[in-house]
Amino acid sequence: MATQENFRLMRAALDEVGAELKRYIRLCNYCSGLCMPEIAVMGAFEGLDVMLNDALYGILFRDINMQRTLIDQYFSRIINGFAGVIINTGEDNYLTTADAYEEAHTVLASDLINEQLASLAGIPEEQMGLGHAFEMDPELTNGFLYELAQAQMTREIFPNAPLKYMPPTKYMTGNIFKGHVQDALFNIIGIWTHQGIQLLGMLTEAIHTPFMSDRYLSIENAKYVFNNMRNIGDEIVFKEGGIVRNRASQVLEGAISLLERIDNEGLFSALEKGIFANVKRPRNGGKGLEGVVEKGNNYINPFIGIMKGGKR
Repeated sequence: MATQENFRLMRAALDEVGAELKRYIRLCNYCSGLCMPEIAVMGAFEGLDVMLNDALYGILFRDINMQRTLIDQYFSRIINGFAGVIINTGEDNYLTTADAYEEAHTVLASDLINEQLASLAGIPEEQMGLGHAFEMDPELTNGFLYELAQAQMTREIFPNAPLKYMPPTKYMTGNIFKGHVQDALFNIIGIWTHQGIQLLGMLTEAIHTPFMSDRYLSIENAKYVFNNMRNIGDEIVFKEGGIVRNRASQVLEGAISLLERIDNEGLFSALEKGIFANVKRPRNGGKGLEGVVEKGNNYINPFIGIMKGGKR
């Protein structure tokens, strides 16, 4: 009830401010943990627009049992899809524990898996906020081009998805001047490649929880870049055989090879071996396994048939 009341209070507050500004303000929150379907219902009731909904994130970073959370995710995504809620996935987190250059293909592979899991739950492409991030080492030569290749490739592979693009965090050192430049480069790629959901970086990342003044500077940074480079992606093409195209091809080929491997050995086995994020999780470990039971012969969930493809 506390979670639902928080949703209600936030929706009411944003609607009040939105009326003053004469525009609608979207509300985002989490639909994760051991109560994914329940929180999805609360979000639907209280008018949330975007919800983090990703079992793989829960398995890897919250140590939730893989069997439990994939089951929960299916029904929760059916609810999110029915309610018109955009889901976010957490592939950006993979690059906080794994190298963004070397493991870029794992992010794309996971995005493709999450796309299919969302599709099976009846979520349209326009509600798939598939995640990735700007997390390469800033000392990497041509790192900007590699980040650009990753973002452009992701946009072209998922042309209708409101991609969730996360800012640099791993290599933010506390140098606020360099950090602000890193965030500006991130914003350039965001507008260049038409990312859908742009989470803004904070110049005080790695120092303290951002102040309102820090957030204002981040918004100012993004607005400046977005306005001045609004149509750059429509004007520039990438040369055949160049760094950007070659890098995108390399990552795509790596993702295809990884998916073929997962197809052969299974997703659970891949998660046990630490293929994603360099984090290993046992299929019978983690939180919530005791809540997994075999369906009885008379089991029925009437809402699945109603909500998948039904009227909203």
